[in-house]
Amino acid sequence: MESIIRIDMADLSVRVEESPRKYKLLGGRGLSATILNGEVSGTIHPLSSNNKLVVAPGLLAGTMAPSFGRISMGAKSPLTKTIKESNAGGTLAQKLDLLNIKALVIEGKPREKETYILFIDSTGAQIIPAPESSGLMNYELVAGLRKRYGEDIGVISIGPAGEEKMSASTIAVTDQDGRPSRHAARGGLGAVLGSKGIKAIIINAKGAEPVKIINRGLFKETVKDLIEIIKQDKGLQLTSKFGTPSVIKFTSKLGSMPSWNYHGGEVPNIANIFGDTISKINSSRGGKMHGCMPGCAVQCSIVFNGSDNKHLTSALEYETLAMLGTNLGIVNLDAIAQMDRLCDELGLDTIETGSAIAQFMEAGIIEFGDQERVIKILEDFKNGDYIGRIVGQGCAFTAHYLGLDRVPVSKGQAFPAHDPRACKAVGVTYSTSPMGADHTAGIDYNDSLSPEGKVMRSLDIQTLSAAIDTVGYCMLALPTNAPLIYDIMARLINARYGTALSKEDILNIGKNTIKEELSFNHSAGWTGIHNRLPDFMRTEKLPPHDVVFDVPQDEIDSIFD
Repeated sequence: MESIIRIDMADLSVRVEESPRKYKLLGGRGLSATILNGEVSGTIHPLSSNNKLVVAPGLLAGTMAPSFGRISMGAKSPLTKTIKESNAGGTLAQKLDLLNIKALVIEGKPREKETYILFIDSTGAQIIPAPESSGLMNYELVAGLRKRYGEDIGVISIGPAGEEKMSASTIAVTDQDGRPSRHAARGGLGAVLGSKGIKAIIINAKGAEPVKIINRGLFKETVKDLIEIIKQDKGLQLTSKFGTPSVIKFTSKLGSMPSWNYHGGEVPNIANIFGDTISKINSSRGGKMHGCMPGCAVQCSIVFNGSDNKHLTSALEYETLAMLGTNLGIVNLDAIAQMDRLCDELGLDTIETGSAIAQFMEAGIIEFGDQERVIKILEDFKNGDYIGRIVGQGCAFTAHYLGLDRVPVSKGQAFPAHDPRACKAVGVTYSTSPMGADHTAGIDYNDSLSPEGKVMRSLDIQTLSAAIDTVGYCMLALPTNAPLIYDIMARLINARYGTALSKEDILNIGKNTIKEELSFNHSAGWTGIHNRLPDFMRTEKLPPHDVVFDVPQDEIDSIFD
């Protein structure tokens, strides 16, 4: 029996419910969207007791199918004030699925300002007072929990930023090494968990039975086909070798990799952070590539060692190298890696943080390229440094505080590391997605400089992204011919559940997920007028191709018609 565990922090109660039949083919983003749209008013304050945080694995997590282990977090976002799903890799999704837990739904707020951890195993869930964990950085917190509860646990946690309910805060998830290095980073969902008084959620699936797969023959055959697709895909093989920084040569040449707070132009010595450069340096220091989740066939996560040959940070990714790197005029690899580690410790989104710091550079308060100052801001964050407190509320808040009007945000959320002027389909996604400016909601670089056909390309990739986020597949394992994954997902779901889904059925899962999200956002007051990018995207030419974002607005406005 699949269950939904409801945790009410108002009276510190736990209730276990049988998952309704209507949720059978929903997981991850689709399930959180359905629960939130059905149970949460769009008008509530994101940090109020009436908001709910939904934690849900995808439909195939416990099967250990390659790259199907993403975990989704969903709530009304304190950053965008709309619905938000953010997902991460790591080991949590598999463990929850092995325990037959369809979702955790966390609501209410504790009467007293106290700190708790939530412990879940095969016997149920316990809410445990944990005042000693208050204020701890993520790595220290998780190390202590693993020492106390065993190294086989998975942990969801928040750092000081989440406890302070900051809008750029993340929810960390442990990887296969037991490090809190994977983050549901976008939308400030760490603040929602912090508002519930929960510092960490511990999942212990020891002794759990394997998930039931009705048609093992079909399952094995489909997994074999998926692995072959991955092996034959040149793009995925580059990702396996160099991680997400493998794209930097391409995106920097195209101009879509942001620099100088989205003013554009090549940053000197950018080759310092090319994928092959990072690989050579990291290999010489004893670093490695690994899969953040069990069963990953791509293994694109960079476990990066510092100059002392000791672990510094994991999952050193393209977005971080861009937003804490070139967007700030910084290309010192070790400095960016140190910033990444500090953000992981504090529980801060590297995209939102980098974009917020860039506003201080835009205002002339900090010089572009001043890596020492950026590191000091992050180091002093926990001690209440005023710039850190501002940055922790995100890019839009920072720009408002500084009186700036050239702000790279959509629906209150900072642009990720893909400039809409050079990647126009992603510009449409930033404009229209219920998720706000989020590359994981749909990114497509096909013929990226032309405005032609980009609304339909964005719609197609947004639908696919919603589908894979529901099933729990990793976007970094998408083949170059991305729609191939529809058939793979249908076959694997059919093998596990004994269903007879088609590719079109999986497509409809994506469509219905977006419909639920749009419905929530409409109730929150979101209208078509919010489907706009900042004016400077349509007027400032981006080097080296001197392009602007020129997709017709009337086409954008009709995307969901």
